[in-house]
Amino acid sequence: MARNRQRDRAATAAAVVETVDGGLAELVPDRERPRAWTLLIDGAPQSHVDLDDPAHLSFEYQRRLGHIADLAAPPNRPLQAVHLGGGAFTLARYVAATRPRSTQQVVELDGPLVQFVRRELPLDPGARIRVRSTDARAGLAKVQDGWADLVIADVFSGARTPAHLTSTEFLGEVRRVLRPGGLYAANLADGPPLTHLRGQIATAAAVFPELALTADPTVLRGRRFGNAVLLASDRELPVAELTRRVATDPHPGRVEHGRELADFAGGAAPVTDVSAKPSPVPPASVFR
Repeated sequence: MARNRQRDRAATAAAVVETVDGGLAELVPDRERPRAWTLLIDGAPQSHVDLDDPAHLSFEYQRRLGHIADLAAPPNRPLQAVHLGGGAFTLARYVAATRPRSTQQVVELDGPLVQFVRRELPLDPGARIRVRSTDARAGLAKVQDGWADLVIADVFSGARTPAHLTSTEFLGEVRRVLRPGGLYAANLADGPPLTHLRGQIATAAAVFPELALTADPTVLRGRRFGNAVLLASDRELPVAELTRRVATDPHPGRVEHGRELADFAGGAAPVTDVSAKPSPVPPASVFR
């Protein structure tokens, strides 16, 4: 019945709307894909899901996170992954589809949003995805040491990353949860003069020895507000392969690493719990 309901709604192009803790949640049908939907919270796009093809990633930043998931282990090997921020569970669905038998934990504070997405866009019952409705940092604290191959942070409250998820103390918890060689990937949003982004690079560099950053070149040049994906690990990163994949995306991006990334950070200071601030408010034009 759920599958028929999704098909009928897509065919009539009717959005599904519900009030959740974070505001007004809308599931808007994709007119080009019969069972695909975009999740918006208070008008801000959060996720895109294709129930027929969960390996399809529509959003630019989600494609880059997908590349990182692809490079977290040899092809077809199951992953143990933690997703901080749930949205419509797009990346968890992607990992389940591309790496069967993966075990995943999703931490999403907004309980009504979790219920809404589960009801309208059901998860594959065979997927090993556990969803916890709690704060991202509190949920991370419950994950055992060295459990995860991959931790993805994609947490926004009112289109801003909460301050307590931007500090060295938070990233220390991420590193605790990662097994040796595991990858951490974070979706960051910033615009000129890129103060938040530079600070997040410095913060990650204080915790992890290896970093890379990928984004649209116009974002990196400070010409517009947008997303950047930060990658960190205690091992050498697959920079060449990530660069190749990002360069061949529908909207090609750039990867910064090593000295170029350090120069980009420009001597910014690491962020601590004491000095942490939320990410900047996006300009209204971003969502028009």
